[in-house]
Amino acid sequence: MKILVVGSGGREHTLVWKIAQSPRVAKVFAAPGNAGTAATAENLNLRPTDIEGLGKAAKEKGVDLVIVGPEAPLASGIVDYFDRLGIPIFGPTQAATQIESSKVFARNLMEKYGIPCPQGAVFSSYSEAREYLRKQRPPFVIKADGLAAGKGVVIANSLAEADKAVGDIMEAKIFGSAGDRVVIDEYLRGREVSLIAFTDGRTVSAMVPACDYKKIGDGDQGSNTGGMGSYSPPGFFSAEMTEKVARDVLLPTVKAMAKEGLPYKGVLYAGLMIDDGEPVVLEFNARFGDPETQVVLPLLKSDLVDILVAVVRGNLDRVKIEWGSEYCVGVVMSSGGYPGSYKTGFPIQGIDSVDKDVLVFHAGTKLGNDGTIYTDGGRVLTVVGVGRDMVEAREKVYRNIPSIHFDGGYYRKDIALREMDGIESKP
Repeated sequence: MKILVVGSGGREHTLVWKIAQSPRVAKVFAAPGNAGTAATAENLNLRPTDIEGLGKAAKEKGVDLVIVGPEAPLASGIVDYFDRLGIPIFGPTQAATQIESSKVFARNLMEKYGIPCPQGAVFSSYSEAREYLRKQRPPFVIKADGLAAGKGVVIANSLAEADKAVGDIMEAKIFGSAGDRVVIDEYLRGREVSLIAFTDGRTVSAMVPACDYKKIGDGDQGSNTGGMGSYSPPGFFSAEMTEKVARDVLLPTVKAMAKEGLPYKGVLYAGLMIDDGEPVVLEFNARFGDPETQVVLPLLKSDLVDILVAVVRGNLDRVKIEWGSEYCVGVVMSSGGYPGSYKTGFPIQGIDSVDKDVLVFHAGTKLGNDGTIYTDGGRVLTVVGVGRDMVEAREKVYRNIPSIHFDGGYYRKDIALREMDGIESKP
């Protein structure tokens, strides 16, 4: 098989890495890819949202299956387009992607079908949103309706912060048209976890759970990012809880989408809060998570391509999916200044010097004409360790990260720290 992976981040490098291990695969392409995918796949100089260009390239290269990493091409209708071309593609249609591309759509769906979600309200008027805030008690959770690169959710601890967030989103339009509407949710206390599942529209098969870190600074301080690290599986989220969420949240959601005339195929990602042992959905995503994919797929023992093909063909129930019992920790190395302004083009040194059993997934990197790898984005690398327990996995990562260097490089020091015996990080 020839497989095309659409995207350029750490998630896509991880997908390329895992797909290339399948004996069914003869060739992997990445569009546009990065310096990491270039070592395993053929990079194609095409933007993920250049849907017609991707279709033309897929035909010319004889691609048998396309995997979409980021949300933007899904929301732009890439799956619908490739379906019309007759090229098999893994992912939900444009209409089904609304479960991520519109938080209003997701909220309405959950409320209609009794899927547990926070109490809240939807607003298309700035003044009405502000008026509503004055009748509630902080903290507030304020969400832009549309796609905002993982940065469209603000937790405001005071009315003044909430007013500013609503103004930034709806009036200043910091996220563009994604902020035409906002969802204001109650603030829930508990533990956050991501549970991602494969689904062919009928069968749901959950992956191992993971926890990610959105804030730029240690102790969950500072600005939101696309994700500064993750680990899997969290100790507080049992196998029984995974089954419960699959049964009570994920499968009902897939059935609800079918009832709405929006059959859902691909990956369904539930961002959850576990409050007093009960799961509540904070958000849905329509694709593999980033950086969660970097710590989930290394634990997959089955052939990923067998699963992807089964999802596309609608026979996921015929595939046995096996996961390892190991633990995985991933730490993101970012450019200095991220998620604000930052410089790129710095040479990266030391990637080849890490231990052989440590994985380095590229994101914001590019390959120079001289073979040197340079920084080319905000999140540059995810360094991943797999161990018999969380302590070993974490130790592998933090022992090896200092071997890698680029000007201004930054990473959090507390990824998975809360899982260490007797230690709890700040909520």
